[in-house]
Amino acid sequence: MTAISRFAEFVSSADVPAAARAAARDAVQDTVGVALAGAGEPAARIVQRVARADGGPGACSVLGTDLTAGPTWAALANGTAAHALDFDDMCWVSLAHPSAPLVAAGLAAGEASGASGRELLDAYVVGFEVECALGVVMNPAHYEQGWHCTSTIGAIGAAAAAARVLGLDAETTGRALSIAASEACGLKENFGTMVKPLQGGLAARNGVLAALLAREAFTASERAIDGPQGFLVAMGSAGRDAEKAIDPLGRRWEIVEGGITVKLYPSCAATHPTIDTLIDLRREHGIDPAAVEAVEIDVDPVTPTVLIHDRPATGLEGKFSLHYCAAAALASGRVGIDTFERDAMQAPAVARLVPRVAMRADERLGRESPPLTEARVRVRLAGGRTLERFVRGARGYPARPASQDELDAKFTTCARRAVSAEAAAAALDFLRALDSAASVRDLASRLAVGSAEPQPV
Repeated sequence: MTAISRFAEFVSSADVPAAARAAARDAVQDTVGVALAGAGEPAARIVQRVARADGGPGACSVLGTDLTAGPTWAALANGTAAHALDFDDMCWVSLAHPSAPLVAAGLAAGEASGASGRELLDAYVVGFEVECALGVVMNPAHYEQGWHCTSTIGAIGAAAAAARVLGLDAETTGRALSIAASEACGLKENFGTMVKPLQGGLAARNGVLAALLAREAFTASERAIDGPQGFLVAMGSAGRDAEKAIDPLGRRWEIVEGGITVKLYPSCAATHPTIDTLIDLRREHGIDPAAVEAVEIDVDPVTPTVLIHDRPATGLEGKFSLHYCAAAALASGRVGIDTFERDAMQAPAVARLVPRVAMRADERLGRESPPLTEARVRVRLAGGRTLERFVRGARGYPARPASQDELDAKFTTCARRAVSAEAAAAALDFLRALDSAASVRDLASRLAVGSAEPQPV
């Protein structure tokens, strides 16, 4: 059997366990929240305007707005919004932000087809597992070569999710996955620009488009993933043994065993170990930001290829700047959505600290953990005192999971940027009970409850 046929059989027929469905429910809640918050960001607004002009009204909701669109445009808009703040979750196996494409694709296909909440959750899980299987085969080499896994691996995962929601059989699902393999693209060089969140939206749109085309009998190669000129070879993973990753599908559930990293800071996940550490050191030692003379941060060799903006000029660049995130954490003791707004970035205390931060690659880091997850932080203070700490991971990682209260608080904070308190509460109640929801279409009506005015596009 080919990789496509193995994946397709799993996607179309896997019996999803309750624990995996529960993890998916948390992920969908988190992603809807960050999409609502991100819907007002410039990148998302531009996509919404083009969707209104080019896509017209349709059966699917564009979260945080008064706009409806067809499933491909809704997937593009919601996937972009969910990734716009870089507040969406992370998976260290796929080295991707799995949920922005998976939820945007699943929700669009689900609204178009009238799927239930449970069907959406099951679709999310099978898409997540396909992404992780590809990640095992392809990473870290694929990521290190400059590919944005959220948009490459994510397109195939999104196709799997859309195919499952639409109820496609194994043969048709296989065609959807093959089509998505040819759509997959995304470059890390565009990190810190509007293209970065767009790539999350493109993965969602491409996944939905692949499933819709496959449903209409569009043909594609059965060897599109593991053939001699297929996805693995073209994306730099020639010679990798796909069987080792595919074999556990349906027996080992990565979403349960490995888990998902929930972001508690709206910046690149590679900044989070350092942010956590500096916030803790500031609190524990009563650090006066004005007394900080230097901050030295050792990271694994991959991290500098991701955090590419030493002197960020925009909020998007700031999310991919260890220098800025470290300075902001020390200056205020917190990092939130407003940290990446213009006034915060120009604050004198932050401006003083940014040039005092140095990042250095250390070959010894990252050998026992995935890339981007370790840091050694040193803070030199006036008077000669130095504080030093090594950290692996951050709050929100599977080893230090966010509590239900933290998840709910994050959702409410994010949702309130787009809808009323009443609507946010109604949506949260709906999402917490998503596995018993008769139709995912009901989410849109919850978000409209008590809203003053939806954001016009």
